[in-house]
Amino acid sequence: MGGLSMAWQEVDIGWGRCAPEAAYLFENMHWREYAHILEQAGVSRGTRHLDIACGSGLAIQLAHERGASVSGLDASARLVAIARARTPAAAIHVGDMFHLQFDDHSFDVVTSCRGIWGNCLEALREARRVLRPGGTIALSFWGHQKKMQAYPLFAVLGCTNQAQRQNTTSIVKIGLPGAAEQLMAEAGITVGPRTSLKLHWEFPNAAYAAQALASIGPAYLAIEHLGMATFLDTMQAAAASLYVEGIGIRAEVELQFLMGTVPA
Repeated sequence: MGGLSMAWQEVDIGWGRCAPEAAYLFENMHWREYAHILEQAGVSRGTRHLDIACGSGLAIQLAHERGASVSGLDASARLVAIARARTPAAAIHVGDMFHLQFDDHSFDVVTSCRGIWGNCLEALREARRVLRPGGTIALSFWGHQKKMQAYPLFAVLGCTNQAQRQNTTSIVKIGLPGAAEQLMAEAGITVGPRTSLKLHWEFPNAAYAAQALASIGPAYLAIEHLGMATFLDTMQAAAASLYVEGIGIRAEVELQFLMGTVPA
């Protein structure tokens, strides 16, 4: 991880510890999120596109299939390895989104899917720096979790100590009305429309759901707090409450999207 700060090394510990499981058991359920943000941002043939906090690179793969010239960045070397395997033609880097290693005005579009949060103003300023004048930035983030069908699963992911819960609150505040818009404006970005999309987390059974959700980054602190066995038991019980015989688990989640442009 070289020049990355300790905070970003910790990102790799949390998100990279089960990189294949997170990529193949969980991320594929979010393909509609990635397709939506790419469409809204106008990513197409020849677009110079950067995906920040790209994870295992499914959004990069979809952008490449649209004909874009794609770059990506993530703090987790283990997730980046999967992203590179998925799209060998893309330029994908391990790095810190608060200190992007790209020149000014290098990209037409910057996206970040659940990667830039309420405490990430400097990351937005960096995104603005690497965008050309008139370029587009597009973010996705969670809607109101307590209103989602999948909230019992989010509740287990939130089983952490008080200090960690307070930090999570500062992170997810970006989803509050006007919060993301204010953050973009403070970064010097002209705020565009906010849209939303509902999709489903789908699992064949509760045990599979618990395994898949244990692999993702937000589970890391809950597992540290509860222990793996208790986490799996608690998550499996929450998932079982959503199970429908003959259907499995289809738990609806809502994502919010905000577009912005760099002043010309």
